[in-house]
Amino acid sequence: MKGISARTLPEQDIDRQAALQAYGLLGEQEGAAFASLGTPSRINTGRVDSARADAARTALDNLVDLAAKLCHVPFSVVNVITADQQRQIAASGVEPGICSREDSMCARVFLTRETTVVSDASEDPRFANNPFVTGEIARVRFYASVPLETASGFVLGSLCVFSDAPANPEPEQIAMLELLAQQAVELLELQHRTLQLNVALDEVKRSNAKLGEFAGRVSHDLRIPLTTILGYVELSEDDPDMPPEHPAAEYLQLIGASGRRMLAMLEDVLDYSKVGGSLHPQPVSLRGAAADAARDLGIPFGAGATLDSDDAQLHADPLQLRALLQNLLSNSLNYRSPDRPLEIRISAVSNYHGTAVLVADNGKGIRPADRQRVLEPLVRLHRDGDGPGSGLGLATCRRIAQAHGGDLTLTETLGGGTTVVLTFPAAP
Repeated sequence: MKGISARTLPEQDIDRQAALQAYGLLGEQEGAAFASLGTPSRINTGRVDSARADAARTALDNLVDLAAKLCHVPFSVVNVITADQQRQIAASGVEPGICSREDSMCARVFLTRETTVVSDASEDPRFANNPFVTGEIARVRFYASVPLETASGFVLGSLCVFSDAPANPEPEQIAMLELLAQQAVELLELQHRTLQLNVALDEVKRSNAKLGEFAGRVSHDLRIPLTTILGYVELSEDDPDMPPEHPAAEYLQLIGASGRRMLAMLEDVLDYSKVGGSLHPQPVSLRGAAADAARDLGIPFGAGATLDSDDAQLHADPLQLRALLQNLLSNSLNYRSPDRPLEIRISAVSNYHGTAVLVADNGKGIRPADRQRVLEPLVRLHRDGDGPGSGLGLATCRRIAQAHGGDLTLTETLGGGTTVVLTFPAAP
């Protein structure tokens, strides 16, 4: 690659633009570069990134500051070289800006993948006629540039230090400059991975939204004919011309039972599809929400009763928190132990990160090997004596917790049973 010209082939330029776009380095930018060194007539004016105007100094800003101090020069920049421009994304001693790739000094050498050190650029044939040296834009004399090469071999641009006076840095200074260039690459790689994660997260959100919309529509469309069928079954069962001992009466009971199970499952699917769609978080009393859920299910609540709860202030959607607790309490009722009276205790631990809510029962419990699996939609364990269910209860609870920015995990209650651990982040 040594000696390659600053202007690349059109196909290479297209690939370069695509790679820089993936790194998030091709946003709309404005800036004034090298204003303190000369006339900026061939450079865009204004700040490179308007969002930076009121922001704290970034890690890259600190890095270029350190590079300038290390080499005892007044100026340092991180350059990104596009197909036709040089964009300065961080600078020390000058305002970051944009110039044409044709005018760029770094564009002449960055693809060599080697560090360039020039004591006096006006005496170097590669740079003597460059507008940053001749005075058309600036009067650079000392110049050092380290390519910013990623692990995949792609060269993003350069870390550059320079001065308007000749200089001869020590080899140790150049070695440290190369280490700082590696740090700059790691920071840009982190930004790249963050952008990739955000894209993937957006895609998951879109996919989940479409899936939820589809599930809701299908559930709604199926409920209407199913409700009609169940209505006719009830009418037939109440028909005085249908004696209880008639064979058809047994068939109607089977049809009715199956239809009601299907209707319950459709209701669960519809509830699952609605989770996280529109949250309205506000301060909510945990004990108050638990009392409401207990009242809905007819569970005795309070000290010494089947269910008791600590109090804590949660930042949550009241309706979804109530639905979450109802699902967990229903599970405790359905999977109680036949060997002891049911007890459910809700406790909470808070810190500056948020609140962990523990819903512990003394029921049958869940084996460690099954605890992750039962959090998936439509998964049931099918154990002897278990109550009815669709396998969506815990999955719905987990979605509610995650929609709030938290999570749901399962562990064992001391002495037997299941403890559900919910996390809720603190209010912003």
